[in-house]
Amino acid sequence: MAKQTLSNWQERYKSAAYWWSVGFGSGLIKPAPGTWGSLAGILIGYGILKLPQSFWILLIFIAATTLLSVFAINQIERKTGIHDAPEIVIDEFAGMWVCLLPLTFTGFGYIELASAFILFRFYDIIKPWPIGWLDKKVSGGFGVMVDDLVAGIFAAATFYAVKMFIL
Repeated sequence: MAKQTLSNWQERYKSAAYWWSVGFGSGLIKPAPGTWGSLAGILIGYGILKLPQSFWILLIFIAATTLLSVFAINQIERKTGIHDAPEIVIDEFAGMWVCLLPLTFTGFGYIELASAFILFRFYDIIKPWPIGWLDKKVSGGFGVMVDDLVAGIFAAATFYAVKMFIL
């Protein structure tokens, strides 16, 4: 069953909550808007990784984005009655940034960035327990955000384990 989109919401283009939630338009790219949102997130994350104190900056971005996104998504859900529309990809931004946290300690190049991207998309798409459970059971804006944050944690842990113990 396909998810219901926000395409019939007449005021969407006038809504700051809409533009924030669709990742400034990255979630409007088809097919696979979640992948496009993750790509936009990793590009921003790459810029953050180049900064001094990137770990703390990523944490601030994750926290601020999560808080603002819960508010914005709740507003959209109240206006439309639609939960977790496919074009909402701001959750992919935050999840991707969680996945990038180990790179602040291990260093990174294109292979590490690509690996982090693939691992995050894997966990976000496959949704092993508890990610899938959270996706189905937690409602509202927090429900949209939390499964991607946990997918980011799974991807970060997998990346870190492989980087530290295998490579």
